[in-house]
Amino acid sequence: MVVENYPQLKSNENFLRLQDELAGTENRIAVERRRYNETVQDYNTFIALFPNSLVASMGGFTRNDAYFKTEEGARQVPKVSFGAPSATPQPAPAKP
Repeated sequence: MVVENYPQLKSNENFLRLQDELAGTENRIAVERRRYNETVQDYNTFIALFPNSLVASMGGFTRNDAYFKTEEGARQVPKVSFGAPSATPQPAPAKP
């Protein structure tokens, strides 16, 4: 009986591993997005402080407002389907 259930157990382990990898990837993206935004903020603060502001203005350094922004829908968890692929509709034949 254990031998019969082995394929099911194996696929379940693979699915759980995939879920962990997806969650880990999302976490890494969020961490790097936060680091990027913090770096942009640090840069803006640095060039605004005296005497850095004098050197920055002579060197042509300007405020950077290229913060990483996400759309509201992008914060939702993507839906992953492992079911059978749905049949794609065939185009209707052209009428003569």
